[in-house]
Amino acid sequence: MSRLLPKPTPELLLQAYAAGVFPMAESRQDPTLHWIDPMRRGVMPIEGFRISRSLRRRILRAEFAVAFDRDFAGVVAGCADRPETWINDTIHDLSCALHCMGRAHSVEVRAGGTLAGGVYGVALGGAFFAESMFSRRTDASKVALAYLVHRLRACGFVLMDTQFLTPHLQSLGGREISREDYRARLARALRMPARFDATTPPPPPQEVVQRSTQMS
Repeated sequence: MSRLLPKPTPELLLQAYAAGVFPMAESRQDPTLHWIDPMRRGVMPIEGFRISRSLRRRILRAEFAVAFDRDFAGVVAGCADRPETWINDTIHDLSCALHCMGRAHSVEVRAGGTLAGGVYGVALGGAFFAESMFSRRTDASKVALAYLVHRLRACGFVLMDTQFLTPHLQSLGGREISREDYRARLARALRMPARFDATTPPPPPQEVVQRSTQMS
């Protein structure tokens, strides 16, 4: 379900997330934002992120350099760099504004100094709203998610919202819950005092794979 609202501001965007809705555009060229409130919501259990054996090997080989909040705009642009995208200029600008306010964060994965993948989202209380991710190298987005989940767990977050459940996210442990269940979890998470820490360096690869609660 979606609905139209007046031209959004960063403050309105935060209110929307806190109410359980999120913005999407029909395309990059469409200036109109639709506020989405799905019947079924995708979530990634922070204590149930699944690292496969192949991903574990990829992380341990340390093929990528991982950082937080070093190139937020680059990650958003990377997420929008595809034939079909819901990220228009308005969403790009609002997301960057939230980043400047300390409310939006990114995980950057680089190979040879070049941005190879990443994920970005919005933090409110103990909830993290993972907006989008991208990959230009094999498993780069999965590596970004693994480091993101590790950081969320370390910082006391209890809810990771993925909006919808895709086969990609499901393979990593994501699942789908009802709108009612999501709203209840969101209300509890918003009361938590979690705070995303982008200043502490990323943990060593061994720590990331060891903290995963499931192996497949």
